[in-house]
Amino acid sequence: MLIQHVEIGNFRKLKAVRIDFAEEKTVFVGANNSGKTSAMVALRRFLVDSAFSVNDLTLSHWKSLNDAALSWEKAVSEEQPIPPIDWIDLLPFLDVWLNVEFRELHYVQKLLPTLDWGGGLLGVRLRYQPKDAEALQREFLKARAQIVAILEGASEKVAVQRPVEAKSETNLTLVGDADATTRTLGQPDAREQLKISLWPQSMIEFLERRMRPLFTVRAYLLNPARLEKPRDGLAVPQRLAPDDEPIEGDPFKGLIVIDEISAQRGLGNVPASRQRREDETGDDHASAHDGRKLSTQLRSYYANHLDPYDTPEPKDLDALHALEAAGSAFDTRLKACFADALKELEDLGYPGITDPKLTVSTRIRATDSLNHSAAVQYEVPTYAMASATAHRLPEDSNGLGYQNLVSMVFGLMSFRDAWMKVGKAGKSAKADDAFTPPLHLVLVEEPEAHLHAQVQQVFIKQAYAVLRNHPKLKDTKQLRTQFVVSTHSSHVAHACDFACLRYFRRLPAPKEPGAVPVSSVVNLSEVFGGIDKTEKFVTRYLKVTHCDLFFADGAVLIEGPAERILIPHFVEERAQFEYLRRAYLTWLEIGGSHAHRLRRLVEHLGITTLIITDLDAMEATSTAAVVPKRGENQRARNETLKSWLPATDSLDALLDKTEAEKVLDYANDFSIRVAYQGPTSVAFKGSPAEALANTFEDALLYENISFFTDRSGTGLAAEFRNALIGATDLTALAAQLNVALKKGGKAEFALDLLYSDDIAALAVPTYIREGLAWLVDQLKRKEREAIGPNPGMA
Repeated sequence: MLIQHVEIGNFRKLKAVRIDFAEEKTVFVGANNSGKTSAMVALRRFLVDSAFSVNDLTLSHWKSLNDAALSWEKAVSEEQPIPPIDWIDLLPFLDVWLNVEFRELHYVQKLLPTLDWGGGLLGVRLRYQPKDAEALQREFLKARAQIVAILEGASEKVAVQRPVEAKSETNLTLVGDADATTRTLGQPDAREQLKISLWPQSMIEFLERRMRPLFTVRAYLLNPARLEKPRDGLAVPQRLAPDDEPIEGDPFKGLIVIDEISAQRGLGNVPASRQRREDETGDDHASAHDGRKLSTQLRSYYANHLDPYDTPEPKDLDALHALEAAGSAFDTRLKACFADALKELEDLGYPGITDPKLTVSTRIRATDSLNHSAAVQYEVPTYAMASATAHRLPEDSNGLGYQNLVSMVFGLMSFRDAWMKVGKAGKSAKADDAFTPPLHLVLVEEPEAHLHAQVQQVFIKQAYAVLRNHPKLKDTKQLRTQFVVSTHSSHVAHACDFACLRYFRRLPAPKEPGAVPVSSVVNLSEVFGGIDKTEKFVTRYLKVTHCDLFFADGAVLIEGPAERILIPHFVEERAQFEYLRRAYLTWLEIGGSHAHRLRRLVEHLGITTLIITDLDAMEATSTAAVVPKRGENQRARNETLKSWLPATDSLDALLDKTEAEKVLDYANDFSIRVAYQGPTSVAFKGSPAEALANTFEDALLYENISFFTDRSGTGLAAEFRNALIGATDLTALAAQLNVALKKGGKAEFALDLLYSDDIAALAVPTYIREGLAWLVDQLKRKEREAIGPNPGMA
C-alpha cells in the first residue's frame, strides 16, 4: 500500500494541484513563494493537527465569502429567505489517493467506493467545512445585528480626552460596514474624526475569531472511476454532490502513521533564566514553546521505550535495585536533615495527637536524571588523555548544524521505533494499539537548516535508510515508508534521484477581480518520458554543475567559460542590469551543441530562460568552421539554433531575424529567448562596414576595437592586438581572429579582463545587452503579475 498522489485545493496559493508521491522519497523543490511550504502545511493541517486559520483559505475566495455574507444581511433587511453559501468551491481540501493491492482489502474496507472493487486506487477527501452551516449563518448575523444596536444606542456626541491636548473634543465615527452601519456621531467640524471599527466588518473578519470552534475536518469517499488527469499543470479535483455524506471517524486510523519534523525546530542557546529554572525544577514546559531540545527528545524516547519501571524485564532488575538503594539512602539523609525542622513544628502544636504525622520521602526514577538542560553532553577530545578525564559540554554548546542533524536523526529513529512499538511501547500497548498500520508517512521541512552542504547530502541520502532500519522493515513490502521533504537547498535536491523531485512552479494570477497568483506542481519523473540518453545527460549535468535551476526566478544558458566569467560581472557592475541583481538567476554553462538537451526540462519547469550562444558558421557542404559571410549559403553548426529557436541553420536567415523572432512564447505563460551574434557596423581603417562575429570573443573585439588596440597582454589579448595592428581591412581582421581563436585560451583571456583595472570601459556586446534587457522586462512582468501594478516599478 502506498500513497499514489494527493490533490490539494483552495489552500493558500494551492488552488488546485496534484502532487505525485514516489514510493520512497519525495522532495519538494521550487523558487521562493512557489508553494512548497503551503503544501507541507496543508499535509500537516489535514493529517496532523487541524489548526486552520482564515489565512489558509485561498485569498481569491475571500471576496466571494464577504459578498455572500452581505447578501445574507440584505435578505434579512428585505425579509427574504437567506441564501446559503456554496461552500463546496471555497473550502480547503486534501484528496489522498492510495494504491492498494487486493490482498490488502482488510485494511481499507471502510474506504471502498463499491462492493466490486478489485484493487487499485482508493480516494478520500478531507475537507475543512462548517460543523453546522446554518448555525454559522445565525451567529454571523447576530454579531452584525449587535453592531446596529450599538450604533442606534450611541450618544449624539462623544468627548474624547486626548493625551496631548487636554479637554479637547473630537467627533466619533462608529464604523459597522461601508453603508448601513456607518454613522458619524456629533456635528461635523474642522476637528479630526475618530473612527472605531466594530467587529465583525466582514465574513473574513468574523472567521478570524470564530473559525476554529465553528469548523471541522470531514472525510468523504471519492470514486476512482471519476479521477481525471491534470490539465495545463492544474489538478481537476472530483466534485462532490451537495448531498454526499461524510464517513464517520478518522479514515486513516490504523492505516497510516503520520510523523513530522517542522521547519521551526527551536535550536540555539537556551535563555539563562529558563535554563536555571529547568536545572532547578526539572520543568521543561518552556521547551515546548522554544523548540524541542535533544534532551527532551531523549527523555520522551526513554519514557516510551526504555523505562525499567514500565513493564520491567529481568534485565531491568539490576537498574531497579540500584535506584531503590539510592532512594533509601537519600530517604535516611533527608529524615536526618529535616528532623530539627519537624521537631520545631511539633513544638508549635502540629501535628497533634490525632493528626497524621509529617514525614519526608523521595521517589527516584531514571527519567529524573534527564530533566535538566545538561542531560545530553558532548565530549571534547583532549590530546593524550583518557575518555574518563575528557571535558564535557552541554548540548547547546555545540554548533547549530550538529544539533540539527542529531535532533532530526534521533527524531526519525523515534518515529520508526514508535511505529514498530520497540521495547516498552510494544509491551504496554493496549489491545487496540497492538495492530501495526501498514503505511508510515514522515514529513520533514527544510532539513538543510544550519547544515554544511556535504552534511545536507549525507542526511537526505541516509534518512530513508534510518526510517527502515528495523528487522521487520528491511525487505518487506507489507509495511511501507514514504518520506516527504521540502527544501530550498540545491545540495539536497542534487543528492536525490531526478524522479523523486516535485517542482513547484509559480503561476500568474488569473485576470479577474480579486485573483491571486497560484502554483502548479511538475513531476520531474515525467519530463523525459523514460530513461534515454537525453535524460542521462541532463541528470548527470545537473549533478556535476550543482546548479540551482529548481530554485531560480530565471535561467541563463551560456556558451563557454569566457561568457561564464564575464557576463555575470557585467550584470553585477552595469547600472542597466541592476534589476537582475535583485532576481534569483541560475547560470548554466552549456555549449550550443548541448543547450537544446535541456529543452524538455525548461519547458516543464516553465522557467523564463535566456540562451546566450554562438553562430558557429560552417561551410554549406561540410562541417568545417569558417568565418561567417553573407550570400555563401553558410550554415550554423549550433544545434540549439537549428532545432529549438529560431529553428533554422541558414546563416543568412539567422542574421536577418528580428528581435521578436528570437523569442518563443509558451501557452503556460513563460518565454525563452535566444541571443547570438548579429551584424555590427564597425569603422576599421576606412569607412564603416558590417562585421559578422562568430563567437563571444570576436563580438567583444568588434565593439571594443580601441580598447584592445591599446591593450598590452599575452595570449589571446596579444593575438587580438596584433591582428588589429596588422590587418588592412575587416576581411583580413576576421580571418586573423578566426585563426587566433582556434588556438584556445579563452578562459585565460576572460580572467585577464576580469582582473584588469579598466574593465569598466569595456562595452557589452549588443546581442548580450539586448538579451539581458529582455530578461529584465520578463522578470519585471512576472513581478507585476504576482503583486499587481506598482506605480514605482519601471
